[in-house]
Amino acid sequence: MPDPTPHPQRDVRPTLEAVAAHAGVSRATVSRVVNGGAGVRQPLVDQVRKAVDELGYIPNHAARTLVTRRNGAVAVIIDEPEFRIFSDPFFSRQIRGISRELNAHDAQLVLLLVEGRGDFDRVTRYLAGGHVDGVLAFSLHTDDELPAIIRRFRVPAVYGGRPERPPEGDGAGTPVPYVDCDNRGGAREAVRHLVSLGRRRVAHIAGPRDQTSALDRIDGYRDVLPDADPALTVDGDFTADGGARAMERLLEVRPDLDAVFVANDLMASGALRVLRARGVRVPEEVALVGFDDMASVAEATDPPLTTVRQDVEGMGRLMVRLLMERLDHGAGEWPASVVTPTELIRRASA
Repeated sequence: MPDPTPHPQRDVRPTLEAVAAHAGVSRATVSRVVNGGAGVRQPLVDQVRKAVDELGYIPNHAARTLVTRRNGAVAVIIDEPEFRIFSDPFFSRQIRGISRELNAHDAQLVLLLVEGRGDFDRVTRYLAGGHVDGVLAFSLHTDDELPAIIRRFRVPAVYGGRPERPPEGDGAGTPVPYVDCDNRGGAREAVRHLVSLGRRRVAHIAGPRDQTSALDRIDGYRDVLPDADPALTVDGDFTADGGARAMERLLEVRPDLDAVFVANDLMASGALRVLRARGVRVPEEVALVGFDDMASVAEATDPPLTTVRQDVEGMGRLMVRLLMERLDHGAGEWPASVVTPTELIRRASA
């Protein structure tokens, strides 16, 4: 028969007091170490961490929240349809960078996708509930409601990508920084490269004009070719199919074009598909340059894609670091926005 005698030691969760006794320090010292507080000498920190590992101590999240006033969670809000999030490698790389950096800070990622008005209402309710310590919001659009929601609930935030207007306060009187790449400079480098190859009718497949990354890349194109025929610029939607449709339109209106700068790699892959189907040789007849350097796309196209590299994963990590600076140091110290450099990666398409 099973032993009916209770066994107090069985399945008992180690307590803060047990860790303190095992480490030979006070309960307050253990609490400061476990909750990331300052003022504990390194030898004692090592002593406490060793005791935590040996006992298998797991901090009580509710108690820890009361002490630190932190939830240990950060909301990542992306204003894009679900199909784009899971089909565009840009988003997976940025989320990977964010996730890895949050793991290093022992924080949980909460992913919130926004596709319609109802989703904004859901995000509003979630942020109002105080479930997260901060927000990382990217792929913002001109009419985006997210900045107003963030200001309303005074949630510390960092934007991925330059907002259309200068960053406003987060509701507590502090600016909201952003992390972006040098979209305009990268576009200039791409177009200059095409011009250096002797191309004289350089077209541009642009991204959606309600996003600053697309607008900045258009400006970079125009910096190099201020007198370019407006018919040489056609709008796309940052998808492969959108790039294919834009390439079809360009060939209809300017069949004499000899180069194309495309605002992202996915659209460039669609454009290459159309050129190949039309029997147009790349790069002999039409040279083509993309933007992003998504290896899964750029190295798989035929021919491999010359493109502008931005460090997407690194930008995700930077967003987390800026947010953590704010959370660790308070509203008095808000880090500045960061614009990262780009680099032209030459492959066979141009």
